[in-house]
Amino acid sequence: MSRFSPRSRRSVLVVEDEEIIRTSLQEFLLGEGYEVQVAASATEATQHVKQTDFSVAICDVQLPDGDGVKLLRRMHQYNPNLFVLIITAYATVENSVEAFKAGAFDYLTKPVRFEDLCNKLDRLFEFRDMHLENLALRRELQRIDGFEQIVGSSRALTELQATIRKVAVTNSNVLLVGETGTGKELYARAIHAGGPSGDERFLAASCGTRPIELLEAQLFGAVRGGTNEQPGIFRHAGSGTVFLDEIAELPMGTQSELVRAIEYHETMPVGGSETVPVQPRIIVSTTRDLLREVAEGRFQEDLFYRLDGVKIRIPPLRERLDDIPELVEYFVARHSKSMGKRVTGASSETIRLLTSAEWKGNVRQLDNAIERAVMMSDGTHIEPQDLPPELLGIGPPLPDTDELRSALRHYERMHITRVLRQWPDKREAAKRLKLGLSSLYRKIEELDIDL
Repeated sequence: MSRFSPRSRRSVLVVEDEEIIRTSLQEFLLGEGYEVQVAASATEATQHVKQTDFSVAICDVQLPDGDGVKLLRRMHQYNPNLFVLIITAYATVENSVEAFKAGAFDYLTKPVRFEDLCNKLDRLFEFRDMHLENLALRRELQRIDGFEQIVGSSRALTELQATIRKVAVTNSNVLLVGETGTGKELYARAIHAGGPSGDERFLAASCGTRPIELLEAQLFGAVRGGTNEQPGIFRHAGSGTVFLDEIAELPMGTQSELVRAIEYHETMPVGGSETVPVQPRIIVSTTRDLLREVAEGRFQEDLFYRLDGVKIRIPPLRERLDDIPELVEYFVARHSKSMGKRVTGASSETIRLLTSAEWKGNVRQLDNAIERAVMMSDGTHIEPQDLPPELLGIGPPLPDTDELRSALRHYERMHITRVLRQWPDKREAAKRLKLGLSSLYRKIEELDIDL
């Protein structure tokens, strides 16, 4: 009888080149109620993992086309939540340590004893269930304390969230530094929500607003006809938070008024003759190096030192690639709901392509890519063909030329670049391209491909 109900059945991939061991493991696990697929090589296992999200892989450490430890690392690229048991003929300290460093949960020695396998699988699934439950609880806690839209569990993000929680409770002014698209306003809102005035207003303004008079009226208010007709967001925020995006864009004259707001907690409305008291927390963001802006005379030094005291760097997406699967899940759910579609996730191949992309536009670019993919998807899972073409390395279009040689060279460069992005191992890439390894290196040099 199956050990699991249909709802809780769990999938296992067995990777073993010896047919008798592979078959006996498959038959035993099927009898124990697991869903089982088998592979006789690293290449075959890779194809299975690309197509199916397995719970567990049981993998021989010695395979005809590679070793199990390297395969383990490759499988984790496709499915970060895959747990792996390594099978080894000799359980030496060296190969066990190497396997654990690569992310193996445990190991089995040959000949495999079914009782030992059962015990380790029970312990593995117990740990796996607890691990996934902890991830869910962590997300729930983030929703409770104002971090509901900060998605991910990478080390970089965990450290950033810890910093934000410490800074939030102080009510200090904060400078957020990061590339375009990293979500600086999102983190500003989290700081506000976690602060002592989290129930008060959060008001945001872009410092690139033109004309200057309109920006200053928006920030500090305006007086016309002897009355204060427009309070401005500094006054309207009360004891809440004012978020100023792209502070480096603030005109020099307006910077002086901001210094007054920070230093003396008062501002002068446009057209007014008397200052008015203000008391909001101030959070600003920038994509520029403010110290360089000061050195080049575009930013006031006294304002810089008043803002630079509490500075938080927001990491770009390329420094937190481990968060991409969770971000994709979050964006798919959001966009599917808004579009009324039944897309529930992304295939392993899609996730692998997304984790190998450059992401110059960071999380905002990923969000836009998933929105487009959900729109284009015909099934329940996003597939590679649903992603923006330029993300896959198959765009932009061919050059505007009638010369066949130039067009072919351009296409050849794009195609090889795309394959290398998908298969960083050059031997594997050469195999996919049906080229010799030396020929691939020659093509990379001839076509000036940037690796």
